[in-house]
Amino acid sequence: MSLRADLQIIQKWIQPGSRLLDLGCGDGELLQYLQSHKDVRGYGMEIDPDKINSCIRKGVNVIEKDLDQELDNFEDQSFDTVVMTQALQAVHYPDRILEDMLRIGREAILTFPNFGHWRCRLYLGTKGRMPVSEFMPYTWYNTPNIHFCTFKDFEKLCHERSVRILDRLVVDQTHRSSTLSARWPNLLGEVAIYRVTR
Repeated sequence: MSLRADLQIIQKWIQPGSRLLDLGCGDGELLQYLQSHKDVRGYGMEIDPDKINSCIRKGVNVIEKDLDQELDNFEDQSFDTVVMTQALQAVHYPDRILEDMLRIGREAILTFPNFGHWRCRLYLGTKGRMPVSEFMPYTWYNTPNIHFCTFKDFEKLCHERSVRILDRLVVDQTHRSSTLSARWPNLLGEVAIYRVTR
């Protein structure tokens, strides 16, 4: 079973035999892989009925919940790791989600698109409109992305909330890293992948 490129990166940070909560787990691809390859136990949270059905078919434990409203039901430190891929920009209160992730789990892994990337800046500067691309194919009025952040924005939030960054990867839309994007992440990085803790 092969994993999506970003999930391939994330799975390396997950300890065998650990407990994991995957927020916005999609079709359960990451949890299915971790269950069969690393003996990881856990749950996914998803709101899309089709994706929930896909999780069930894969044997992934999934809970139907809205990330913005229902994380209070989880006890403190009930998971080793809480993961959320490509959803931070789509929740109403990203700061609260980050706090909850680190209340529920010892570590959190998050990925999100960097809206400070040079292509976004160029698109805004030359066209005067919000960028639309193959990677971000939505227009401003139908996008699920309601909070546009950059590497610097996220790291400032971590600093303000006393969140410690354990690992950071700066990758392009195909999830490959380069020396240049590592050196100038806010300008050249398209996707942020962070592992954080208290």
